[in-house]
Amino acid sequence: MSDTPVVAQKSPFPVEVTEGKTYFWCSCGKSSKQPFCDGSHKGSDFAPVKFTAPADKKVFFCGCKASAKSPLCDGSHSKL
Repeated sequence: MSDTPVVAQKSPFPVEVTEGKTYFWCSCGKSSKQPFCDGSHKGSDFAPVKFTAPADKKVFFCGCKASAKSPLCDGSHSKL
């Protein structure tokens, strides 16, 4: 398996999160439930990244899978 994630999209996924709720961000890019994990990474070196919402708010989950601040967008998609 490749150690390079699939670029799901070259822009972030805006998501309204709920304070205290845990989300599992897809790090491999293969999930059909982007930006969240659906188990598509099984058999690879990828694992989902746990994110617990600090407050009820909109966050921007990384879509390109290249963010240094994963699971959140840091603008890396602009360099792809």
